[in-house]
Amino acid sequence: MKPKSSELETIQVPAWSLGQVNARVPLSAYFRQLWHRRHFIIAESRAKVIGGNQRDYLGIAWMVIQPILSAITFFVIFGIILNTSRGVQNFLGYLLIGVFFFGFTTRVITTCTSCIKANQAMIKAFTFPRASIPIAVVVREIMNFVPSVIVMILMILALPPSENLTWRMIYIIPAFILQVMFSLGIGFVVARLCHIIPDLAHLISILTRFWLYASGVFFSIDRFVTHGFVSAIMKANPMYGYLMLVRDSLLYGVDTPLWMWLNCTGWALLFFVFGFLFFYHGERTYGLTRD
Repeated sequence: MKPKSSELETIQVPAWSLGQVNARVPLSAYFRQLWHRRHFIIAESRAKVIGGNQRDYLGIAWMVIQPILSAITFFVIFGIILNTSRGVQNFLGYLLIGVFFFGFTTRVITTCTSCIKANQAMIKAFTFPRASIPIAVVVREIMNFVPSVIVMILMILALPPSENLTWRMIYIIPAFILQVMFSLGIGFVVARLCHIIPDLAHLISILTRFWLYASGVFFSIDRFVTHGFVSAIMKANPMYGYLMLVRDSLLYGVDTPLWMWLNCTGWALLFFVFGFLFFYHGERTYGLTRD
C-alpha cells in the first residue's frame, strides 16, 4: 500500500502574536486573555487572603477586628472628645460605615501602588495580561471586606441606637459595585504611575489621608462646612457619595437623591475606563527594571 501523502495545512495567526513577548496586544485579545485567567485570579486572591494572616494568633479574624478597633478609636476622638457627633443621627453607625467602606478603597489604592514591583518575578517569567494584577488586588480586598461588612451590619443592629433594616438596604449592592469600579480605576492609575515614579507612593499615602478627612467619614459636612462652594466641592467628592449611598440605604432607610447616584455612577465609569486604558497603554513597560 502506498503511504498517504501528507498535506500541508495553512494556519493563520494574528500578526501581534508574533511580536516581542511583552508587546501590547489588541484590546479585544487583551479582554479574552483576562477572561481566560479569571479562575487563576480568584484562586490566587483566595490563597493570599488565607495566607495573609497565618502568622498571627487570631489569623483572618484581624480582617474584622482591625476596622472595628479603628472605628472605636475614631468614635472616642471625634464623637466624644471633639463632639462631632452632635447633629448626626446614630453617629456610631455613621462612623462604622465611613471607616469600613472608606478603608476598602484605601487598601486597594495602597496595595496597587506597589503591586507591579511586588510581582516583578512573575511578570518577567510569564506572559499574561498585566491588568490581572490590580484586578487580583481588588478581588482579594472584596474577599476580605465581605465578612467585615456582615459584622458591621450586626453591630449596627445590636448597638444602641439600633436600626431597623428596610428594603432599601439592597441598594448597598449597586453602591458597592460602583465603589469597586471606582477603586479599581484608581488602582490601575496608581499602579502605572508608581511603576514609573516609585516615590509617588509616599505622596499618595499622604493624599489618601487628606481624602479621608475630606470625605465626611467622621463628621457631617452640612454642620461643619458653611461655605457654599466648598461644601459643593466636598459633596461632589466620589467617596462622600459612596458613603452617603450606603448610609441612606442601610442606616437611615431613605432614598438618596438621584443626582448623587448619577454623580457616583459618573465617577465610577470615568475612572474605570480611563484607569484601564491608562494601565493598558503601559503594558510593555511593566517587565522592564529601572536602572
